Amino acid sequence: MSCAFFYCILVYILDLAVGYLTVTIESLPPIVIGDTVTLKCNFRTDGNLREIVWFRVTEGGSAKQKIFTYDAMYNTNFSHMEDFSRREDLVYQSTVRLPEVQMEDDGPYECHVGIYDRASRDRVVLASGSIMLTVMVPPRSISVVAADCPAPFSRYEAQNFTLVCIVMGGKPAPMVYFKRDGELIEVVPSVLEDGEDQPQGRGLAGLRGSRPLISRDLDDTKLKKSLSLLDQDQGKQPRLHQDNPETGGTGKMRGAGEEPGAPREPGGLEGSEPSLTTTEVIPETVVSREFPRWVQSTDPLYYSQHRRQVSSDGTMEVRAMLTWSLNPQLDNDALFSCEVKHPALSMPMQAEVTLSAPRGPKLSMTPNKAKVGDTVRITVQGLQVSSAGNMVFPEPLFTWTRVGGPLLDGREDHVGRELVLERVPAELNGSMFRCTAQNPLGSTDTHTRLIVFENPRLRKGRQHFVIDTAFCNEALGLATMLLMSALTWEMT
Repeated sequence: MSCAFFYCILVYILDLAVGYLTVTIESLPPIVIGDTVTLKCNFRTDGNLREIVWFRVTEGGSAKQKIFTYDAMYNTNFSHMEDFSRREDLVYQSTVRLPEVQMEDDGPYECHVGIYDRASRDRVVLASGSIMLTVMVPPRSISVVAADCPAPFSRYEAQNFTLVCIVMGGKPAPMVYFKRDGELIEVVPSVLEDGEDQPQGRGLAGLRGSRPLISRDLDDTKLKKSLSLLDQDQGKQPRLHQDNPETGGTGKMRGAGEEPGAPREPGGLEGSEPSLTTTEVIPETVVSREFPRWVQSTDPLYYSQHRRQVSSDGTMEVRAMLTWSLNPQLDNDALFSCEVKHPALSMPMQAEVTLSAPRGPKLSMTPNKAKVGDTVRITVQGLQVSSAGNMVFPEPLFTWTRVGGPLLDGREDHVGRELVLERVPAELNGSMFRCTAQNPLGSTDTHTRLIVFENPRLRKGRQHFVIDTAFCNEALGLATMLLMSALTWEMT
């Protein structure tokens, strides 16, 4: 017989002497914080059990914390978390129950099992299994704010607007999306992790260049006049072709049935009379420069960015930003909602805001009857409410000015919810103050007049006296002489 045959027989005999031991831990789905979880360790052996030890692995695997021990020799070390089953067909199970799991319970766990060696009772055969316990934490708060607010309103140019949805306390990071009037918004995504800069060329400006959101319309009066003149051209129905004004092109008229790009005489239509050649081209100057009209797209592009940051407690903070070109005519009273989906939530979390332009703010003045020398405070009362009864969003910017002159301290304007006039003089009586409330959706003004009454504690005027020093010296000398005469008379 060969040596290999004897080697196989020897291994078989040693295996029968030592016995076998296999350890497995049942897998677990992610557990929501506060729930109770049971860890199950299954092992199969034909030997005698020596011990079972459960460990929680900490510090990245460099340390282990013993959470449960079962010693078969003494059988005295039990735990309320242990439920050890009886031996049945050489299959054993050890369970550890963790009530109300917390964030610190997240991590790997190990089950170590030891059996006695058949050949020697002093020798113990060991085997182990491991499992990862994942603890999920639902988001604890959600809010929607407007970036760069309070901000002024401009009626002459369109501006970008950004909503920021802030989600705090989730683990793992939740999924955040926006809706407008209940409809899901399709966005151009760009996810930014903590400390990561926006990729070059993927910014809003780069994306927006492929689809302009803003165009300038032509003046209606001049456009109708040009069309009426062109209608005289042999009954032909012209149609307007307007190039993109942002590229420097000009709008031109093109006859019906004419192919785009067909060769033509400069400034004229085929078959038109020479007298009409000056009216066939609408120059750039027809666009009103004094009152430009900005026309935004009714279907703008929405850009989305997500920033994720790990908090000190191990949860995630997510900031989702939605940016688009604001259209006050269409976006006023629009309902935007931020919704959050998370595996630890049975239903999505939601926060809503209604975009609205501010109305005329209500002002209060203290004291009600101001006197000369008093400190007067003019304040915007409470929170601004829109026409629909909702709180004005975004937060308005309040600017104070004095009609016909500067403020009391010499400034042209003051920004804030309150205007303080210290020690008002009588000259300020009758002054009109304007409070302008504005946000990116609109602007409104409210005026109030300051009435200053006389203060009886203050004298109406100061009386000035001129003192003659020569007369005082002469009077003092006369008084001295009279005093000396009186003393001499008493002595005599």
